[in-house]
Amino acid sequence: MRNIVVLLLISLPFALLSCAAGKQTTQNTTSVQSEYQKPEVRQLAEQVTIRRTDYGVPHIDAENIQSAGFALGYVQMEDYGREVVEGLIRARGEWTRYNEEKVSDLEYAIDSDAANRRDYVRAVETWDDLEQDTRKITKGFVAGINRYIELHPEEFEDWVQPFFTVYDVHARGINGPSSSSIRDFLDALGRRQEQEENAETVSDNATGLDGSTLWARLAERAEEPHPDVGSNAWALAPDRTKSGKAILVRNPHLSWDAGYYEAQVTVPGKLNFYGDFRIGRPLGIVGGFNERLGWATTNNYPDLDEIYAFEADPERPDHFLLDGASLPIQKESVTIEFKNGKSIGLETREFLSTPFGPVIHRGNGKVYVIKSAGDGEFRMGEQFLNMMKSQNLSEWKEAMRMRARTASNLTYADADGNIFYVWNAAAPDLPHKSGNDTLAVEVSSRDQIWSDLIAWDDLPQLHNPEGGYLHNENDPFHFTNLNEVFDEEDFPDHFPDPQYRLRSQHSDQLINNEKKFSLEDIVELKHSMDMLLAHRVKVDLIKAVREHNPEDEIVEAIEQIENWDNTVRKESKGGILFKTWWWRYQETADSTSVNSSPESAGFSATPERLFDEVWSPDHPAETPYGLADPKRAAEAFEWAVEKAKERYGDWDYAWGDVHRAHLGDKDLAVGGCTGLLGCFRVLWFIDHKYDDQKLEVRGGDGWVLAVEFGDKPKAYSVLAYGQSVKEDSPYFNDQLKLFTNNKMKQVVFTEEDIMKQFVREYHPGEEEKR
Repeated sequence: MRNIVVLLLISLPFALLSCAAGKQTTQNTTSVQSEYQKPEVRQLAEQVTIRRTDYGVPHIDAENIQSAGFALGYVQMEDYGREVVEGLIRARGEWTRYNEEKVSDLEYAIDSDAANRRDYVRAVETWDDLEQDTRKITKGFVAGINRYIELHPEEFEDWVQPFFTVYDVHARGINGPSSSSIRDFLDALGRRQEQEENAETVSDNATGLDGSTLWARLAERAEEPHPDVGSNAWALAPDRTKSGKAILVRNPHLSWDAGYYEAQVTVPGKLNFYGDFRIGRPLGIVGGFNERLGWATTNNYPDLDEIYAFEADPERPDHFLLDGASLPIQKESVTIEFKNGKSIGLETREFLSTPFGPVIHRGNGKVYVIKSAGDGEFRMGEQFLNMMKSQNLSEWKEAMRMRARTASNLTYADADGNIFYVWNAAAPDLPHKSGNDTLAVEVSSRDQIWSDLIAWDDLPQLHNPEGGYLHNENDPFHFTNLNEVFDEEDFPDHFPDPQYRLRSQHSDQLINNEKKFSLEDIVELKHSMDMLLAHRVKVDLIKAVREHNPEDEIVEAIEQIENWDNTVRKESKGGILFKTWWWRYQETADSTSVNSSPESAGFSATPERLFDEVWSPDHPAETPYGLADPKRAAEAFEWAVEKAKERYGDWDYAWGDVHRAHLGDKDLAVGGCTGLLGCFRVLWFIDHKYDDQKLEVRGGDGWVLAVEFGDKPKAYSVLAYGQSVKEDSPYFNDQLKLFTNNKMKQVVFTEEDIMKQFVREYHPGEEEKR
């Protein structure tokens, strides 16, 4: 049970924020500012130099790890100031105290603040358990944030002061129970209850469980990620490259407000790392490289949770039965201050928990608890720091064995010529069959509850496989290399079933061959504009439409599809009509599979209703293909012609006429589509802000990195939305044209290269040298 007394121990930072409705008193402001004018803060600034190169990438040269953190905090504030502050205030559990005008649902916001405050307590409890370097870089990071606020108060609302602490940053890295697992279970439980009550119709959204516990309320309201959230990753062995050196590609695709931030940090004798420093944390690293090695992460969605059902004690309220004893449900109360006009309101939230995990629901004489492998984990940043310091595969693996990063595929390459893959997961070693987040496992004794993790070295791994390549696009591990396919029978039942979707197959087609590639070849391949789905079904579509006796405009439209190059290049015609048709075809396949728009078109319908030949693990890279229902396909095509004219103005547009990368004053044609259609260049779109017949990128490929390892790393990258969200910054949207032209900038890593792209040099918080 978390120590509620700790809330009293951390009251000072919250007390500093006492005047939420307005500016702090002059006395408080002066005392806080003077705290950050101490000689040690000035010394930190003097111990580090920041050099910005073309496109604003900061190269941080620091004398020690703490001054490196100081510079990281400062540059993130330069480029993302308000977003950094927002993340820290959320981590404190004080969002509602300062953001009344931004709160659309006060009750949910208070619930979220309460959950975050609980994580804050965990951060305080575990701070001294972190390694010294982790604490030092965090201390420096906070000092850099506070120093920037002190020097630039005009950029922030009056309540923002240099009052942030290491606990605020550390709290951002505390893991909690999985909202998606809770939601999946409660939805399934609700549907079963509805069926048991002999309801005539069972709704997909039926739960009847809203508000049963605070955890249930949070899970019910948690935002569902876009279907294309994920990443692509490649690793090529030396015998597959023209240089004879290993190559790694990292290609996440998240929302364009995900906060990827490109930087290099050098501390002599300790660290020289270039990667994606996520906004608001010094060690939110999920990919990058040092002089000797690098890695890329891709989401893998392992089952890290089990739902357990305990018998409620019929004799004692708020108790449950285990091992023949009656145990109390633990209760923790958290009081949240929220802004109410010029006053402050207070609300209290209660968390229910057991020694095995949070209570997520009570009903039918049961107490339902989620036991999550990562709940309370606090060392993820520390693990990344150890990975950043690693100089070979053995050291890197040792860092991975910390298990603080509880999920993600990791794809690795190094200067020794190794390529390596692991389906990383803090997977429970279950003493029972998994409930798969839909069924609760009923238990009456402790030995029925999992307590250990499957050993890291027993997870699916590949080291220098036959064919010299590795790839992952968020599908399970089985087909990471088609020369060394994993047998699903070799792994526990709660590991995922084989799956190999079109994006993975597209990737495999690009690199699973006998060719040798240069790094520049790889950059070009990464920007493949093929839509694999079109290659699989277009012939059947053309045949179906022509057998349906088309007339006039339909004849012209199907001729365009026939002449189309099956790509989503911005100049290509045919993709808009094909996408619209596919949406209608799959929508009409099953009444339960309706999507909201062509932009969400995927495979929500039953595969047998879509394809003549469905996907098979026996032919993973050649299936699915063909159309299951030619008549419906032809009817859907006629509908699509009219729909495209209504939605986009015409069906005869090039892809880039409709699909735009819009950011600030730039509005550019762009190629790319959803991975559900088989695109490797993943982009997803929303309605255009200024033109209701166009679309603009909302997410997908954002930061892309390709690196070749040798005596010194050689790399290319692009950060589509730029280094800064501040529209008056020269680094806002300055990489957008590169991105839309399928180009990448050369990464500068060595001193010689830095000087070739040098723009300016300065100490954080001091006047810059030009």
